[in-house]
Amino acid sequence: MSRQNVRATRQPVDRELPCHSYRRRRYRRAHGGHRIAPRRLRRPRVRAGARDPRGRGGLTIQSNAILALRHVGCDRAVVESGQVLRAGSIRRPDGKVLSRADLEEAGRAVGAPAVAIHRGHLQQLLFDALGADVVETGREVAAYEARPDGVTLLFRDGGREEGSVLIGADGLRSAVRAQMLGDGEPLYAGYTCWRGVTSEDGPVVPESSETWGRGRRFGIVPIERGRIYWFATLNAPAGGRDEPGKVRASLESLFAGWHPPVADVLAATPEAAILRNDILHRLPAPRWVEGRVALLGDAAHSMTPNLGQGACQAIEDAVVLADSLTRNAADPAAALRRYEALRKRRADAVVLGSLRFGRLAQMENAVAGWLRDVLVAATPAAVTRAQLVRLLAFNGLQ
Repeated sequence: MSRQNVRATRQPVDRELPCHSYRRRRYRRAHGGHRIAPRRLRRPRVRAGARDPRGRGGLTIQSNAILALRHVGCDRAVVESGQVLRAGSIRRPDGKVLSRADLEEAGRAVGAPAVAIHRGHLQQLLFDALGADVVETGREVAAYEARPDGVTLLFRDGGREEGSVLIGADGLRSAVRAQMLGDGEPLYAGYTCWRGVTSEDGPVVPESSETWGRGRRFGIVPIERGRIYWFATLNAPAGGRDEPGKVRASLESLFAGWHPPVADVLAATPEAAILRNDILHRLPAPRWVEGRVALLGDAAHSMTPNLGQGACQAIEDAVVLADSLTRNAADPAAALRRYEALRKRRADAVVLGSLRFGRLAQMENAVAGWLRDVLVAATPAAVTRAQLVRLLAFNGLQ
């Protein structure tokens, strides 16, 4: 088999799915798997574990990710298809606003809006940009064999692919990461999360919001076609399960008495559309690159979702990686080292920042929670804006 770009996944592709294109030479990537890139950067082949990788739930594609997508010509389709976010607030369960961020102003400051979009819709847009003939689903990676001049990717069905570079983008429980680092299972953050998307006849909300209780939160994000993506968190032991058919009723009880439109959002969500996952993460890895093998996305820097940056950081990864491979086509190992040098420090900072934010938001002690609310409300708007602009800027190609 001739050398070509190949990626294979070991998990369903139900997360962020950025793409990359380059002038006359196309180099695109889809999150959730592995890619082997050739010395001359021919068009990639994607090997994906999911047979129907449409995804469920919503995503916030923040300004930094839109700016990254602009470098590869994918930003306009995402902005036009999603819901532009103009403001976001942190509230108490009684509805009092503790803090409000002007996302529209921050977007103007960095040069791109923030957008909320259904995961499946985003993935379809990016699959279309990638090209249907590039993606092959139903492949699961087993291991890889690295050599000084290339990599062999081994599949569980006995197949193998040869290439000059392997990019492991196979998620939280990455097989590539396990072989490279051997750092064990991901860590439990201490809280579980339910998420869903309302039907199109649900309530209308003017802005995104996150409401902080004691050891629990409820987030609301308007997405396209008049729907709302929402999430709910609760401090709880790992591995909890809901009684079938009673998930929505349980959440309605858990968040009873919270400000509108929390109850209406839950009521507008079909029971079967509610998902539950424990929040897992990893601490920053000592390295992302080993020879001609590199990690990307959740495989490199799996983070809690508290800053809404999981998909965004993977998109930044993809764009910087493609740029590095293009600039250093004659020396793939050097290209991967450049990619790690440009990306790791920022991504690690977001990982740790998101972890700290989650610990603050999930405070369960009443006194600590009261003090937290007072401090958040007292934070000057200028400080909030400066922190937001710093997070939403993208200059990763410099």
